[in-house]
Amino acid sequence: MNSQTKVAVVGASGYAGEDLVRLLLTHPHAELTSVTSRQYAGKTVAQIFPKFSHFPKARSLRFVEPNAELLAKQAEVVFLALPHGVAAEFAVPLIQQGARVIDLSADFRLKSPTVYEEFYAQPHPAPDLLNRSVYGLAEVYRSAIQQAVLIACPGCYPTSILLPMLPLLRAGLVDPDQVIANSLSGVTGAGRKLEVDYLFAECNESLRPYGVPKHRHLSEIEQELSSAAGRSVRMQFTPHLVPVNRGILTTLCLTPTTAFVDNPAAMEAFDRQVAHAYKTAYGDSIFVRLLEGKALPDSKNVVGTNFIEIAWRLDVRTGRLIVMSAIDNIVKGTSGQAIQCFNIATDRPETAGLI
Repeated sequence: MNSQTKVAVVGASGYAGEDLVRLLLTHPHAELTSVTSRQYAGKTVAQIFPKFSHFPKARSLRFVEPNAELLAKQAEVVFLALPHGVAAEFAVPLIQQGARVIDLSADFRLKSPTVYEEFYAQPHPAPDLLNRSVYGLAEVYRSAIQQAVLIACPGCYPTSILLPMLPLLRAGLVDPDQVIANSLSGVTGAGRKLEVDYLFAECNESLRPYGVPKHRHLSEIEQELSSAAGRSVRMQFTPHLVPVNRGILTTLCLTPTTAFVDNPAAMEAFDRQVAHAYKTAYGDSIFVRLLEGKALPDSKNVVGTNFIEIAWRLDVRTGRLIVMSAIDNIVKGTSGQAIQCFNIATDRPETAGLI
């Protein structure tokens, strides 16, 4: 295997695309050969992102108009940092011409074109590819990612919910019919766009829910929860916008399958089962921090990194399990997870370019 894999980023001017460029410029096993942006075509990466100007590559590499045929010749792996509906237009010809695709949009996360149309209000643009895509939750689907031609990176909210939830469902520790998730996201989760709701004056000193009761990410969350539970799962999910640049904090309220109300001994036994489920699932996962003692997840500890923090508490009074997580929505929730999938798919160390 060559020491470096040639890669390209389509849609490199958004938040996710910018962060991909940052990670790839310093990745020891990736050679960034092309970045596309219709808006900035002809300009160098350093001109658009002066923070990267100390990299010689950023001073020489220019944004170009996206062209699938040319990209397939320039790169072995192509990252698509595009809106849903648009990404599929590039994925199809790129795969046909032999490139591997890592898609950061929602186009290939769902297995059902009917569910896609329900949540994204348009027919799926490439339904024939859905069965070929692998859901890019790295800690869960490593073996499938290794062989995948098309990797669909999860959304940021799903990452913050699924990593804490899946081990519990697979171990039969919580009731699949009683899942409530509340998540707080920084403003970059909406993407780099000009809309009144995301202007500084509108977001600063403001806390608000949105996407209630049917946020688009529910579709992939329920798909993966159903797979883990072995039956259809529907959950309650309420996202909130908070006035920070980046980060997601999620709190899950769950009903255990073991009753321990007013029974401390039963609660302690259940707590050991929860700890065992997490350590079994993530004991070898360097990017998962299982917090111990009194520590609770805090976005400041994960911002700018590919880590997720997970902690849990049992309430003997109500008999519920409270699980909390924190991630950086742009890194672990988007670009960093894409790099993690790239590392797995190209048989590189999983931490390459991320630590």
